[in-house]
Amino acid sequence: MSGSFTVYPAIDVRDGRVVRLRQGDYARETRYPDDPCALAVRHATAGAAWLHLVDLDAARLGGWTLAPLLRAVKRTTALKVQTGGGVREQRDVEDILAAGADRVVIGSLAVREPERVRGWLAAFGPERIAVALDARADAQGIWRLPTHGWTEGDSDAADLDALLSDYADAGLRHLLCTDIARDGMLAGPNLDLYRSLAALAPGVAVQASGGVRDVADVRAAREAGCGGAVLGRALLEGRLDLAEALAC
Repeated sequence: MSGSFTVYPAIDVRDGRVVRLRQGDYARETRYPDDPCALAVRHATAGAAWLHLVDLDAARLGGWTLAPLLRAVKRTTALKVQTGGGVREQRDVEDILAAGADRVVIGSLAVREPERVRGWLAAFGPERIAVALDARADAQGIWRLPTHGWTEGDSDAADLDALLSDYADAGLRHLLCTDIARDGMLAGPNLDLYRSLAALAPGVAVQASGGVRDVADVRAAREAGCGGAVLGRALLEGRLDLAEALAC
């Protein structure tokens, strides 16, 4: 999607702590000392307009739990927040929006029950819903969409291109796409993947997620046609300066 580009600093929360997982593996967790709300305040002070907030406990078990944190972030900053994890029912979407979220991120359910999620796009509006499609290339090079926090195999998994086309036809405007192999690995974003998605669905703002290392990667994601980039491990470890990323 041409036009504006949004940088999304990410805060992934597990058991109340800021963490990062490598390739979605809960056994490969790195914990950081930051308080989640204080970290959000620092991101806002650096100039961020949006925050990407993930409930990793809910992503695994269901039942989004970050309402108190979200309310604290909204009280203390002007950040807009997209958040998800464990969204299973329409009531979950309603509750997350009622807690102050600006956009609800829907992951596994968007793959397993796309008809329901397309209905939510119509019910809540395309600016309030983001679909997260986390992909892994199979042996034939086809991008597949494993579910359940990436812990299942890829056998018979949905095809990324086909599902994105269906969502684009239903009015989707915001897609967060993660190359599972690169998530948390500081290997650089998969620019070929993002160019392909931008060409396939030019009306969708694709958020590059997974592998961003530095400002050059942010710039490259924009040049590849993305509408935004999610900054995770590199930002937490000081490898990337948020103000510089915002400036580019």
